Amino acid sequence: MATLTVWKFDDPAGADRATDLLRSLQKQELIQVHDAATVSWEEGRKKPKTRQLSGVTGAAALGGAFWGFLFGLIFFIPLLGAAVGAAAGAAGGALTDVGIDDDFIRQAREQVTPGTSALFALTSGAVEDKVKDAFASSGLRPDLIATNLSNEQEQALREAFAE
Repeated sequence: MATLTVWKFDDPAGADRATDLLRSLQKQELIQVHDAATVSWEEGRKKPKTRQLSGVTGAAALGGAFWGFLFGLIFFIPLLGAAVGAAAGAAGGALTDVGIDDDFIRQAREQVTPGTSALFALTSGAVEDKVKDAFASSGLRPDLIATNLSNEQEQALREAFAE
């Protein structure tokens, strides 16, 4: 089973620093990273910067279409007109079928705000105690938002956002 995890940091550079930790944990075989992306939101900016990570994973599992859609739902929907927002909301509701529910999107939207950053990762095989301990001892002080995906949900997610 894969897990889509969001680690939120209280500064705009925290997620970038956390990618090094994620690479280290993967090299130690404490977690397998299938895909990952970061969001960095400088104070005073209207929108966050997003980027899909390379070098953490081999071939991206989900691709840019998935991350763009998810980040659009989380960060940009309030800026859109009601009709476009309603259509995107209906499309976002379809993510529930692949394990990403409205509560997950709401939590990410409420917690990843100007002055913060977040590391979004699709992972499996985590040695949870060691991964949590590594993040806790890193000095990064992340907050965790996570949703578990079944094998079927992960496959549906890959198919829905295949490029």
